[in-house]
Amino acid sequence: MSQIDMHVFNELKDTAGEDFIGELIDTFIDDAPNMIAQIRTGLEKQDADVFRRAAHSLKSNAATFGATDLAALARELEGFGREANFDIGDRLEKLEVVFQQVAGQLGNLKP
Repeated sequence: MSQIDMHVFNELKDTAGEDFIGELIDTFIDDAPNMIAQIRTGLEKQDADVFRRAAHSLKSNAATFGATDLAALARELEGFGREANFDIGDRLEKLEVVFQQVAGQLGNLKP
C-alpha cells in the first residue's frame, strides 16, 4: 500500500521542478528522524512544547509530500502535545514505522 498520495506528490514535483524535488526528498528524509527524536525527547521529559512543535513540523513536512498517514499521526501527536497529554499509547512507534515506509517510497520516487 502506498503511503504517498501521488496527486499531491506530482503537484509538488510540478511546482518545485524535477531537479529540486530530489533535494526536497533528501532534506525530508534527513530531517524527519530528528523531528521524531525531538518528539521522543519531549515525551521522555514531559515537555509539551518540544513535543508539540516537533510533531507540528513533521505533520507539515509530511503533508507537503502527500504522506497523509504520517501527517495524520503527527497531527494526532500535536494535539496530545497541545493538551500536555503524554498518554499516547503506541502512536510514536506507529509513526516511526510509517515514516520508514514513506522514506522508502520517496527514495524510489526521486528522479
